[in-house]
Amino acid sequence: MSGPNTQYDPVEVSTLDPAVIEANVADALAAIEGAQSLDELKAVRLAHAGDRSPLALANREIGALPPQAKADAGKRVGQARGRVGSALKARQQLLEEQHEERMLVEERVDVTVVPERRRVGARHPISLTIERIAEIFTGLGWEVAEGPEIEAEWFNFDALNFGPDHPARAMQDTFFVEPADAGLVLRTHTSPVQMRAMLTRELPLFIVCPGKVFRTDDLDATHTPVFHQIEGLAVAEGLTMAHLKGTLDRFAAELFGPQVTTRLRPAFFPFTEPSAEMDFQCPICLGRDDACRVCGGTGWIEWGGCGMVNRNVLSAAGIDPDRFTGFAFGMGIERAIMLRHGVPDMFDIVEGDVRFSEQFGMEI
Repeated sequence: MSGPNTQYDPVEVSTLDPAVIEANVADALAAIEGAQSLDELKAVRLAHAGDRSPLALANREIGALPPQAKADAGKRVGQARGRVGSALKARQQLLEEQHEERMLVEERVDVTVVPERRRVGARHPISLTIERIAEIFTGLGWEVAEGPEIEAEWFNFDALNFGPDHPARAMQDTFFVEPADAGLVLRTHTSPVQMRAMLTRELPLFIVCPGKVFRTDDLDATHTPVFHQIEGLAVAEGLTMAHLKGTLDRFAAELFGPQVTTRLRPAFFPFTEPSAEMDFQCPICLGRDDACRVCGGTGWIEWGGCGMVNRNVLSAAGIDPDRFTGFAFGMGIERAIMLRHGVPDMFDIVEGDVRFSEQFGMEI
């Protein structure tokens, strides 16, 4: 800033010209009156009363005036800034009152209105069915065992007596994990969990193994490439097919109703010998309706496979097959849901529509 000016009259300093000051005040008052919100008023305050405003710059020029001119110029600028400050204060108070009134209207809550309730979701019936089956078997003293979904080929096939040329090993049935020689697959059943349990747990052994499995099936009304199984394994001294049949009868009765029983039909599986297909009595007609749509009038519904654990499988787990025997069984969770609740299409189970899950509530 320059020193005192002893040569020039204050009128000759343009920013201190009374007409210029009056024009600046008029501009400020017009801008203040035109501000319609507190944010707009804040911008006006910076433009007309801030450190870089015309009146603030004029005030700085007073220091350069001769002593006899400072009082007059200071009074003129001070009155101008006071008028602008008063107008800002009045407009601020008015806009704040309007803002509060508007908020009272916009944010008003009618406590008498019935609230719009958020829809309550539901757990998926697959999870509920797995928990229900686990409860059935833990009530019998069994344990729940789990294992990895990416499994070593040895656990998934070799240890379960699947020969090197068994068709289940082919790419048409199994998802192999790259590289091709990694020896890893997406497990095609939960039977590898049984082998892991036999290798790591003490005998006698009674476990159920629920979990997700993968096969290269196309998605249609009754198949999906990703589905869920529940498998059971019992290994102890003196177990027979009679123990297996009794366990399956109890399982079917707990899941489908006390009137339901099971039957066994001869079959073949690499990991059991003898093996059987397990059917349970139709819970809808109990075999009394030849036109029953659920069982096709046969009175029986196919559910899964079972049998006595093959001696080769016991030996692979380091268990003496001359001392211990065991039985195993397995079935699909989705199929159990379809049979138990009359679900006609696999798409309903896997597409993720919450309306489907809501039908089952919290217990199944």
